[in-house]
Amino acid sequence: MKLTNTHNMKRKSGMTLLELTVVILVLLSLISILFIGARAWKKGSDRSANIMNLRNTQQAMRGHQNMNELAVGAGFTQTMLVDYMKFPATVATVTYTAGTVIPATGTLWLTASADGLAGATYGPASAAAYSEW
Repeated sequence: MKLTNTHNMKRKSGMTLLELTVVILVLLSLISILFIGARAWKKGSDRSANIMNLRNTQQAMRGHQNMNELAVGAGFTQTMLVDYMKFPATVATVTYTAGTVIPATGTLWLTASADGLAGATYGPASAAAYSEW
């Protein structure tokens, strides 16, 4: 003889604790993937902005050199760029260091270094990437 009659019992609708836990774990894993992707996107964006700052500054320096017929090695300061562009703002934790003379073609006048970022590369990958700047 059966003590309970399972045919007459109605199952209650809703989620069990296990189902709810699985849904929460899936959502948390998707959110963590989103944060990792956003961090990578931000780093790539900062790197691109830094390279564009280096390129624009280099071209402004070369423009000033050509317009004023200055030779390589002539004195050049940051204030001479005022007519051509605004000096770039800091990107992420990158520090810009400007030279004091006009460098030879293929050498950067403005360099960037990532402060406190181990292994961070915020500049061009190689000298070939800026050899014609």
